[in-house]
Amino acid sequence: MDIRQLLLAAFEVEHREHIDAIRDALAGGTAESGPDWNDVFRRAHSLKGASRAVDLPAVEAVAHRLEALFERVAAQEAGLSRTDTAAVHLALDRIEAYVAGLTDGAGPDMPEDALAALDRTLDPDAPPEPALPENPAPARPGPLDQPAEAPQAGPTEAPQAGPTEAPQAGPTEAPQAGPAEGPQGLLRVPAEAIEALTRATHDLASALGGETQVAEGLGRLARRAADLARLAEGLRGGAAARRRSGSAKVSTPASTTESTERTETRSDAEWRGLEAGLLALSRDAAEVSRLRSAVAASVEGAMARVSGEAERLALVPAETAFGGFPRALRDLAREAGREIAVTARGLELPVDRAMLQVLKDPVLHALRNALSHGADAPEARQAQGKPSALAIGLDVSVQGARLLIRIHDDGRGPDLAAIAETARRRGLLDPGAEPDDAALLALVFEPGFSTAAAVDTLSGRGMGLSVVADAARRLGGSVRLAARAPFGTELTMSLPLSAARRAMLLVEAGGVTYALPSAAAERLLRLAPADLTPAMGRLVTRLEIEGVGATLPVLDLRSLLGLAGAEPEAGGTRPAILLRGAGRRCVLAVDGLSDVRTLRVLPAPPIGADPRLVSGTVILAGDRPALVLDADGLVARAGDAGRGAAPEPTAPRGTIAQAPRSTILVVDDSITTRTLEKGILEAAGYRVVVCVDGQDALDRLRAGIEPVDLVVADVEMPRLDGFGLVQALRADEAFARLPVILMTSRGDAEDVARGLELGADAYLTKQTFDQRQLLDTIGQLL
Repeated sequence: MDIRQLLLAAFEVEHREHIDAIRDALAGGTAESGPDWNDVFRRAHSLKGASRAVDLPAVEAVAHRLEALFERVAAQEAGLSRTDTAAVHLALDRIEAYVAGLTDGAGPDMPEDALAALDRTLDPDAPPEPALPENPAPARPGPLDQPAEAPQAGPTEAPQAGPTEAPQAGPTEAPQAGPAEGPQGLLRVPAEAIEALTRATHDLASALGGETQVAEGLGRLARRAADLARLAEGLRGGAAARRRSGSAKVSTPASTTESTERTETRSDAEWRGLEAGLLALSRDAAEVSRLRSAVAASVEGAMARVSGEAERLALVPAETAFGGFPRALRDLAREAGREIAVTARGLELPVDRAMLQVLKDPVLHALRNALSHGADAPEARQAQGKPSALAIGLDVSVQGARLLIRIHDDGRGPDLAAIAETARRRGLLDPGAEPDDAALLALVFEPGFSTAAAVDTLSGRGMGLSVVADAARRLGGSVRLAARAPFGTELTMSLPLSAARRAMLLVEAGGVTYALPSAAAERLLRLAPADLTPAMGRLVTRLEIEGVGATLPVLDLRSLLGLAGAEPEAGGTRPAILLRGAGRRCVLAVDGLSDVRTLRVLPAPPIGADPRLVSGTVILAGDRPALVLDADGLVARAGDAGRGAAPEPTAPRGTIAQAPRSTILVVDDSITTRTLEKGILEAAGYRVVVCVDGQDALDRLRAGIEPVDLVVADVEMPRLDGFGLVQALRADEAFARLPVILMTSRGDAEDVARGLELGADAYLTKQTFDQRQLLDTIGQLL
């Protein structure tokens, strides 16, 4: 992969991070005081800089206007109007669509509507945009642009990292949900995944080639066995002749004696030959056995690699199927003249690819249903104290042994009276029946059931929720519709995890193997007795997490499950896992760490252990079952974890004399810029470590994790910017002479003067960035 491909891959991750953060702010953020507009401005600024670094001027132009808009909002300490918010959402959607359409570094044409909308927000006196036709076509076709009653037809695209596109085949192909089966879909998979599977296949072919040697060895054994059989037959014949000669009981002349002696000599030679042949046969058998064992081990390893890579291809993030829905839903809402705010959570969860193919259309229909039936009039929303925009959410999560998909909104909620009337008209409900709310809402999943007064592009045919229920039944799950407090509707699909695979860390405790979701294991540890301290009736240990010391409770899995086992030797260590669950951490001590495998998770059996600690079952080699431990339950058992103060430095601070390979600390909140600078410096022979902002860099330097010879830092960063970092380093005697280069897009004369006055050794601007200038500057300072 060349440097541009590497940067584009980094930019794909970074632009999503910035866009998601901006959308969260538009939705109100998590802070009680409202969005942090300075952070939003920095996000737009970083997005602009990152797009410039990868040479995407179309994205840079949109990000520049976003930056200007957020700078004005931050300076005036005011929020965005509804029109401004809609313009920002449109701009973010267009950036996402543009980046998703990149092919070999080139993107599609950027629609002009986003720039025009942002220009109007920045200059209200600008002429208005021409009115759209009564039924305009969407600016960019999305996965929601289709009739409501039928699933998508044609190839199904799911964005994945990497340019390689391959059709699904074999067991990973699943039929599309809906009344009609569509043609086989196409899914994009990462190029590196295909390469890894190809390498594993080649390994398997090479391992199978060793079978030739085994076959040749078996041929030698067969020939030797045949020779020995003929020799044994001759010996049997000679022995029989001697027995007949002895039974004659006649005197033996001298000539006969000589003949007998020759026969006995020949017989001895034959016996020696038989003995030698048997020894050779034994050696050949041992050699063939050795070859067979080696080949078997090689084949087993190659098969494991092939199986692992195939499993990795089958297990993909939920985003591959659902990632485009929020943007497409906003496009559809704009067509209908409705204002919405869409959020999606849990899309990073790995799910079986075939399962996602079955769920794609049902989730799509459920979102369309939320938009169609959830939207209430702006006056009604205002009277109820709701925001002006209809909020629609898509949440994917795992609870115990179930995969949960929730689609919820804060709209007008289910119209129970209309549902009952429709059910009676269709004969689904007796005229005098008065079912409870749950039974009434279950009727909406019947085919053709709709309370809409007319058929439009969003609803009216009554097939959407029927598709949802059918898919849930096919996967062995269930679906439920309910009113949501204080208002709105929530649809929940609950599916067994046996329909999905998860990466599992296999651990040993008391001679029994257990499985832990590997996503919950943050770090593998070795615990010595000296690392454990009793506190408040339990054992705790102290670890450094994200540069800060933390005191965490320690659980012994063997004791927790009531298992017997040998205690570790005095002074010995035990393996342990830094476990995260339910937003907290603990340390889980085990007897051994076995392997990491991707396995199908089956429902948990009825057992005597605490059900809160067990979430399922997996089947290991040899059809051995193993219980899946629930990380949330384990952490809850450990109790609240305490967090201590920052750790004391563990090594001398400051600079060291220049070594043959100097270490440079790169500090930048943009992953794209960090990747670019790291690649340049490592290609020049430097060792590079990276930090995400000034505070992170300051903590790392003070912790003395490694000696650093020079710092290259951005200026615009959260928590502690580049100016603050230089000021803090120069105020610390240990770092007063550590060379610092500020490299930023802020090239104003006053910014340059301020950086140099604070103590920066050099100030480079990204607008005129030249890697030779950076390397020359570093060479002069070192």
